Amino acid sequence: MSKSTTASPREMLKPPVTEVGVIGWLRGNLFNTWYNSLLTVLVVLLLWQLVPPFFNWAFVNSLWYSPAEECRDIDGACWSVVTQNVNFIIFGFFPEGEHWRPASAMLLLLALVLYSKNSNHWKRSLVWLWLAGLVTMGMLMHGGVFGMPVVETAQWSGLPLTFMLALFGMVAAYPFGVLLALGRRSRMPAIKSLCVIYIEMIRGVPLISLLFMSSVMFPLFLPEGVTLDRVLRAQVAIIMFTAAYIAEVVRGGLQAMARGQYEAAESLGLNFNQTMRLIILPQALKIVIPPSVGILLSAFKDTSLVVIIALYDVLKTTKVALGNPIWTGYSTEAYIFLAVFYFICCYAMSSYSRKLEKSLHTGR
Repeated sequence: MSKSTTASPREMLKPPVTEVGVIGWLRGNLFNTWYNSLLTVLVVLLLWQLVPPFFNWAFVNSLWYSPAEECRDIDGACWSVVTQNVNFIIFGFFPEGEHWRPASAMLLLLALVLYSKNSNHWKRSLVWLWLAGLVTMGMLMHGGVFGMPVVETAQWSGLPLTFMLALFGMVAAYPFGVLLALGRRSRMPAIKSLCVIYIEMIRGVPLISLLFMSSVMFPLFLPEGVTLDRVLRAQVAIIMFTAAYIAEVVRGGLQAMARGQYEAAESLGLNFNQTMRLIILPQALKIVIPPSVGILLSAFKDTSLVVIIALYDVLKTTKVALGNPIWTGYSTEAYIFLAVFYFICCYAMSSYSRKLEKSLHTGR
């Protein structure tokens, strides 16, 4: 028998069952020490006390499409508060017969986001595609063309407003934050001082104060007869706030670059713009993907603060729906629905950032 077909006793000996498979994973991760074993048992007992009652309340004894009167006689959740008001929660005060317009705009926005996820599509044509998509979405939302009635921005509410504030805020804030980071590291004292003052002032106040300033104080400084749209003012406040935090994250990535990278660019005869665009920023931005995504996730969730200035985002439309007396007492179900919505959106962004890090080989 040849050597290649002969197995030694060591090769034929399999590892113990307790060291591989499910049992091995449990021993290695949940029962590897006495205190980990104790914590595992306590967590299992806690879940046993909480999960079955919640499951019965949320699914077994619940109602989904029944009138509010029938919910008074059950012990479970009344998800009808969501299903019976879903049109208003999603579209708010947008004219009822025109709901297809914001729905189409959101589907177009989702299609653009999904298409842009693939790094192979990051070309100049993608910019033109986004511009065409934004113009189309603007026409769908505002109307006034192709026989569509005009819908003022005061009626833009619900989920379309949330997505608009979040997406445009994140997309516009990131390049603005990069410029601020570059300005803060500038050798020109005037530019550096202006960027430092801006960043520290914005980071020193809460977003609510900026929203109040944009909604209440800013119009007082405008010339008589000149007004700016309230949604636009809130959008600018979100962009300014997010950009200040992005700037500090990007500055950290720039400081992590070795001096040799700059010297190599100088030896090639590259100017400042070429150095930043071709060598420094591609590396620095890869490094700061995790903290950048954390800030963008916070910015997405912070869009719910616009309820303070009476903008009807998805949180505000839900609160208005709960203001109906027949749905009094079912706010728990409505807010669980909102929590699931925000979790799905944030988890999708976080999952994409991990895939992007892996595809860019960040950290290697």
